[in-house]
Amino acid sequence: MATLRNKNILVTGGAGFIGSHLVDDLILEKPSKIIVVDNFFLGKRENLKNAAKTFKNLQVLKQDATDFQKMEKILQKEKINVIFNLATKALEHSFVDPDDAFMVNVNLVSVLLRLLHQKKYQTLIHCSSSEVYGTAKKVPITEEHPLDPETLYAAGKAAADLMVRSYYKTYKLDVAIARPFNTYGPRQNEGVYAAVIPITMKRLLSGLPPIIYGDGNQTRDFIYVKDTARGIIEVYKNEKSRGKEINIAAGYEIKIKDLIKIMAEDLKYTGKFLKKPVRLADVRRHKAGTKLAKDLLDFRPEYSFKEGVKKTIEWYKENL
Repeated sequence: MATLRNKNILVTGGAGFIGSHLVDDLILEKPSKIIVVDNFFLGKRENLKNAAKTFKNLQVLKQDATDFQKMEKILQKEKINVIFNLATKALEHSFVDPDDAFMVNVNLVSVLLRLLHQKKYQTLIHCSSSEVYGTAKKVPITEEHPLDPETLYAAGKAAADLMVRSYYKTYKLDVAIARPFNTYGPRQNEGVYAAVIPITMKRLLSGLPPIIYGDGNQTRDFIYVKDTARGIIEVYKNEKSRGKEINIAAGYEIKIKDLIKIMAEDLKYTGKFLKKPVRLADVRRHKAGTKLAKDLLDFRPEYSFKEGVKKTIEWYKENL
């Protein structure tokens, strides 16, 4: 088993939703230092306030990780051992600027892989997305499921994954791909480009009716953010993960309309739901295959969906 103790770690996108929770959990691994690189497209310094209080060797750099020369300087100066790549731009950004949403994923990974190939650091754990699969052609969606992205964001993620896979096959670099499904929880962006849970939460707390797009029978495999962060770390720790893509998921699906009903009930909302046309490129069905994560990493989510939603609602009540 690989260890993060006394390692110098860099997290791209570490001020974001999943990234900041990952930083919290990385601190528990007792590294020497953690460097966060974030351009603050959606990330917030506020997300790292607790981490900064508990870990003195946390440094946050406002920097675009697609800049090869600047990233090279950071790696050399900080003597980085491990990079966790969580930097990206939101899926919904691809409806506003599709080329940027695609290319940022590709350019990020290209920079990190070139630096790894040049031995500027030792290990890359790349964070993918279940969106690379598109709508399920069969369930559960295992890692062997074809990549069939439906948005430019997802296409960029899929291209990045293929680049990681190819570098591994050609050069046997120390790389692995963690592929989280629909992660939710505290700190998830509730502003521009927000996902279904924070959008619904914000509306309900404001006294507005929640919105169901299409028939609401779209399904997602939701996983609480603390489980996602732990799964990503486990991908690093188990060196049998190298060269593989590993789903990080709960392994069950829930309909979007049922999700919204659960949230409405928890917040004692009894009004009507708004119905709107189906969203662009909305994936119809997601349910992950989790056998590889169980067998290889002994990974199982610790939080049930109801537990996670309850914690999420409590956080949004305090912070919105």
